[in-house]
Amino acid sequence: MAVLDWSQCPAVESVPGKVSGAWVLKGTRMPVSAIFENLEAGANLDDIMEWYDGLDREQVKAVIEFAARSLDKAPALAL
Repeated sequence: MAVLDWSQCPAVESVPGKVSGAWVLKGTRMPVSAIFENLEAGANLDDIMEWYDGLDREQVKAVIEFAARSLDKAPALAL
């Protein structure tokens, strides 16, 4: 499985001491991983917005789109 470089996504941050340094939506304590865990469990964007009060819809969409674009990139081949 591909490892995403979340440092390249402007919608997230990792701050030592904030949620143990996990990648979170910028300005929140919402771990990026929670978004994908909910999607994997069958939730949709509207569900996530309803369940987690105070999230910015565009920020959540930016995280999902960043992951999709990152996974679409062909891996570099080591020759």
